[in-house]
Amino acid sequence: MISEGPGGTASCWVVTDGRSGIEVQARGLAEELGTRPVMKRLTARKPWVWLPPRFWINPLNCVAVREGGPLTPPWPDIVISTGRRAAAVSAGIRAAARAGGARTFAIHIQRPYQPLDRFDLVIVPRHDRLEGPNVLATFGALGRVTPDRLAAAKDALAPELGSLPHPRIAVAVGGTNKVFKMGVPEAEALAGRLRQAQRQTGGSLLVTVSRRTGPAVIETLRRALNDLPGRLDDGSGAQNPYFAFLGTADAVVVTCDSVNMACEAAATGKPLHVFDLPGGSAKFARFHGDLRDAGIARRFTGEIGHWDYRPLAETSRIAREVRPLINSKP
Repeated sequence: MISEGPGGTASCWVVTDGRSGIEVQARGLAEELGTRPVMKRLTARKPWVWLPPRFWINPLNCVAVREGGPLTPPWPDIVISTGRRAAAVSAGIRAAARAGGARTFAIHIQRPYQPLDRFDLVIVPRHDRLEGPNVLATFGALGRVTPDRLAAAKDALAPELGSLPHPRIAVAVGGTNKVFKMGVPEAEALAGRLRQAQRQTGGSLLVTVSRRTGPAVIETLRRALNDLPGRLDDGSGAQNPYFAFLGTADAVVVTCDSVNMACEAAATGKPLHVFDLPGGSAKFARFHGDLRDAGIARRFTGEIGHWDYRPLAETSRIAREVRPLINSKP
């Protein structure tokens, strides 16, 4: 069904609710499998939007597709989903394909909150501690960071960033979520440590923010760091410099609220410094403990350290394990 490298002939749908933080994981795996995925971004219909997806009677009728075309045959060879609502839809696609005599290999990324046997494969981070005969565990999150993408992004912004002094410190800033808080006090503390790091190194700061970063946090960082060499990207421009910043950086600082950001930074092989925020959970504690135990990350105290580790390449590792499973599935 699928070749042993780029250029695979399998058709693939990526099914999500459009949230970039989770969609990037499914898209990254689809691309690593060599497919050219069709992105299906969903919205739950009323009244189903008010019900947990596990109670949806016919999932394919419970959603509208905002982008990517209808959920109708011909069914894809592979469907990769992430998110609870997308999990229900993925299971529905697999069931509909089977009922029509076709075969769709259904992969769900992250805990599906559905019976595991509704999928051919479930891929979860090991800190979630989910087990089953069709479960593959990853170190953190999958993603799209590869050496080639980082090099291309770095080259594209080289004229703009080329004069900035080394060492260059890429800073990925998240925001408040269900378990962590990031407001103005936290932004001020982060800025203080970044100023300390810049004084120590004499380098420059390349700061990016996420969709969860509040306007007050962005403005606090802008005011506090404005006189230092570097750039703060607030996400308002047409071009996202995130990969370019990672590619040109000598070290990376991330806030602790995002598994994705930490794993993307770890994929560079550059020293990863994690800035702690108030709050937390057992799962996040396990994940960050794993990063430190593996020699990938250290807590960010305002000092920039130097250490080596093998770059995290979980997406390519998982793709190598998934490819034969797809080809052997009856």
